[in-house]
Amino acid sequence: MTPTLDDRITGSLLGAAVGDALGGPVEGYTPEQILERHGGRVTGIVGPWNGDAWRTARPIAPYHKGDGHVTDDTLMTHALIRVYEKVRDHLDAYAVADHLVPDLVGNPVWIPELEAEALPLQRIFLAEKWIVARIHYGHVDPREAGSGNIVNCGAAMYMAPVGLVNAAHPARAYAEALDVAGAHQSSYGREAAGVFAASVAAACAPGATPESVVDTALALAKDGTRAAIEAVCEVAARHDDVESALIPLRDAVAPFDTVGPDYRAPSLGARRPSRLHSIEELPVALGMLLAGAGDYRRTVLGAVNYGRDCDSIATMAGAIVGALRGEPAVPSDWVKQVAEASRLDLHAPATALAAVAHEVFARDTARRREHEAAYTALTSAAR
Repeated sequence: MTPTLDDRITGSLLGAAVGDALGGPVEGYTPEQILERHGGRVTGIVGPWNGDAWRTARPIAPYHKGDGHVTDDTLMTHALIRVYEKVRDHLDAYAVADHLVPDLVGNPVWIPELEAEALPLQRIFLAEKWIVARIHYGHVDPREAGSGNIVNCGAAMYMAPVGLVNAAHPARAYAEALDVAGAHQSSYGREAAGVFAASVAAACAPGATPESVVDTALALAKDGTRAAIEAVCEVAARHDDVESALIPLRDAVAPFDTVGPDYRAPSLGARRPSRLHSIEELPVALGMLLAGAGDYRRTVLGAVNYGRDCDSIATMAGAIVGALRGEPAVPSDWVKQVAEASRLDLHAPATALAAVAHEVFARDTARRREHEAAYTALTSAAR
């Protein structure tokens, strides 16, 4: 059966959260290190890399990554959904300034990795704190606030809601995400946000396939982002399992990735604006989508075992597969474990966003009909 829009929204958001939780404890490591640490590939929810010493062990401390805890990827996704709940229409950079920033600095939520209720600002990474510094304290034009920030996947990682509100309209999702992300990122970081949102929107289209999602991404992507997706997906198409694709996908994206071979020791050219480069996470997520043939377990576990920034890769891959296949594609036992461990209602944000998506479509329809009527009047008068 073709999944309904509500089902796809739920599947996408659940898929993203579960991918995030699965990838969190192995973030920053290589496939070889993951293999050695876990005695094989990660096949489900695992504990912290440093066991009970997670509070003080570097380089991750003091975050409880593992045991089914979601990370800042999911926290930011849910925060953006709360913005949609308030605006109940398409978003732009000013919605970030008017609603997202106040949420980050004034709305305490449960932070699984801190095992405490706290402001999101106290957990998000430096690239996300930039939004607060530039807009809340610097009063920068929201449309330009992302300029000067480190260029990474910070904006892209939470753009799935934009794709879902614009379900089956990838071009509109791309444009809206670029506007929203302007408050956060520049260059290929902002571009990736637009392409990821478009990929999620494309995955919602009836009859969509992993290949059609990638084709849509390539049709919209620009510069290094397009080149990286093309290179990675060309390699991924030659693999029918994610295990054999792990190293080839890294080799394919390496020329476009500015971080370099040592994820924890970025090169001096890392995360700087460029038309030639791309974030690593989105191309690899799309590559895993192809290698995993759109199957949730294969695709997301491939992303997890890839290592490096694998929580964000698995978040993106999980969001796309969930939008393609709907809620049944995401293993219910993983959803239950992550929701309980993270002490979050993972279904509530999906229900809220689905209601907004229906309202936005109704508004878009009314606006389109108003424009059609005006156009008809204009062209009729010419006759």
